[in-house]
Amino acid sequence: MSVVELKEDGHTSSTSPPTKKRKLGGLECGLENSQTPTSVAQNGSEKNGNGKMAQNGNGVTSNGTENGSGGKGIDEGLYSRQLFVLGKEAMERMSRSSVLVSGLKGLGIEVAKNVILSGVKSVTLHDTETVTMADLGAQFFLRESDVGTNRAVASFQRAAELNSYVSMRHETGQITEEMVKEHSVVVLTNSSLEEQMRVNDWCRSASPTVAMIVADVRGLYAQIFTDLGPKFTVVDTTGETPVTAMVASITKEETAVVTTLDEARHGLEDGDVVIFSEVKGMEEINTKEFPVKVLGPYTFSIGDTTGFSQYERGGVVLQVKQPKVVSFKPLPIALKEMEPVFTDFAKFMSPQLLHVCYQTLHSWNSTHSSLPKPWSAADSAEFLALAKEKHGEEVSDEAFVTQFAKVCGGELSPMCAAMGGVVAQEVMKACSGKFMPIFQWLYFDALECLPEDCSVLTEENCAPSNTRYDGQVAVFGRDFQQKLAKQKWFVVGAGAIGCELLKNFALMGLGCNQAEGGEVQVTDMDMIERSNLNRQFLFRTWDINKHKAVTAVAAVQAMNPDAKYKSMELRVGQETENTYNDSFFEPLDGVANALDNVEARTYMDRRCVYYNKPLLES
Repeated sequence: MSVVELKEDGHTSSTSPPTKKRKLGGLECGLENSQTPTSVAQNGSEKNGNGKMAQNGNGVTSNGTENGSGGKGIDEGLYSRQLFVLGKEAMERMSRSSVLVSGLKGLGIEVAKNVILSGVKSVTLHDTETVTMADLGAQFFLRESDVGTNRAVASFQRAAELNSYVSMRHETGQITEEMVKEHSVVVLTNSSLEEQMRVNDWCRSASPTVAMIVADVRGLYAQIFTDLGPKFTVVDTTGETPVTAMVASITKEETAVVTTLDEARHGLEDGDVVIFSEVKGMEEINTKEFPVKVLGPYTFSIGDTTGFSQYERGGVVLQVKQPKVVSFKPLPIALKEMEPVFTDFAKFMSPQLLHVCYQTLHSWNSTHSSLPKPWSAADSAEFLALAKEKHGEEVSDEAFVTQFAKVCGGELSPMCAAMGGVVAQEVMKACSGKFMPIFQWLYFDALECLPEDCSVLTEENCAPSNTRYDGQVAVFGRDFQQKLAKQKWFVVGAGAIGCELLKNFALMGLGCNQAEGGEVQVTDMDMIERSNLNRQFLFRTWDINKHKAVTAVAAVQAMNPDAKYKSMELRVGQETENTYNDSFFEPLDGVANALDNVEARTYMDRRCVYYNKPLLES
């Protein structure tokens, strides 16, 4: 399915299900932060948006028959959990936003998958490169039959099936200014520094400004950069419910002190704005807003109240959420004035060193046709010399830079999944204005995953051999991959977390060598419901009312034919201990919980303690 032939229903064949229909009417969805795309055929008003597009001569659109056609509201049945977190206003802003994801290796497709599920108006998939065997280790929408096909073309139809409310298109030519300015947010992965600079300039010259996010995963290292423009408004920085408290007294003076009832702390901070209601006596204070200076857990001052009447009794104080305007630096300045968001204070120097490593990698790529060879002493020494030449004293830890060079050629699906979730959250923040975005750099490493003795990780043992696991072998070696394939694991639950675990396990090759005893079993007694589709990406509309475990196992086997996992529909508990007995638990190498209730989680914890098995709890 590497070539997309779209029919008038927005699907590739007659076996695809019909497009979902909204249940609720409401707000018209139009792009909020970008111009109307000229290349999308009125976002679904003409042949459901399936027309060819002009620029580069390669664009194709699909879906969008609900979101794209306007005049309809948010589907509360599908987005119920997300509406609870974001609220209706933020969701409506998202439904008017369009996102361009450039670079569709493991990280890019994770970002695209999450953004499509979140319910933005439209998503454009962009990639200029073709599929290789190594891509299959982290890119779950690619198949062996897609090797040699453009990544955007090969991924397009499977991505479009995730959410029929989102208008979809793909691009295979070079990224252009016109393409960038059609969108609200642009995400660049696997991009060169020159391209990042060029796109950043285009984003900032657009009116209104286009938000830009740069993301990259190299082996056990990750980088995120955000530039949401010179004046980005955060509507709600925390997403928390506004603080409220009962008033005990209000003094009448120039710096009036408000005392709240002592049943609970008021929870306010300096600079918060509050509004009063139901105050008796000093009734002039009602409906007025006041900035707060905190004096104690039950007291705060609000300024001058001498012109008001005397306070008598009662009153409620409510925090008023204030929008915050954040000024982001453009990429050229931010590169020189790097201020990271720390993910681990025990690695205080790592962000600065990774900043140097990534810039050195851009320099390397400009003069070399490939990345440093995995675990190559010669290439890592050359990389270190280049880092010293370009950045001098900033190279404060030579071993760190050398280690980066040895594993940056790898690609790990769990790293792509974790960072893809973070980046997609930043896209949602940029679209909705809800929650404070990353400002502006985030660097992350997971070097703890490497063994204490790395002597077995040689250039020969980690060299590529044209398999789907080459990206993982580049970091951990061939022996590790063989051990992984022989593992025997039990996954409890196939919901939102279970889908992600099973996808990662299959891409990693966990338990995929059945001949050597490898096996993964998954159990879930639930059936698929419509509200699951927003989070549980292995399921589609035509899977509703099917067993989760059965459907999830079939989905991951399509991603990796060697992942012949087994499904069960039994809950874990005392009543099923005749099935989950000694002979079941004793051969296991580990258990992964993906449960949503405390009772089952504590039960599995007790069982794993009893059988002395590792338990991954999430």
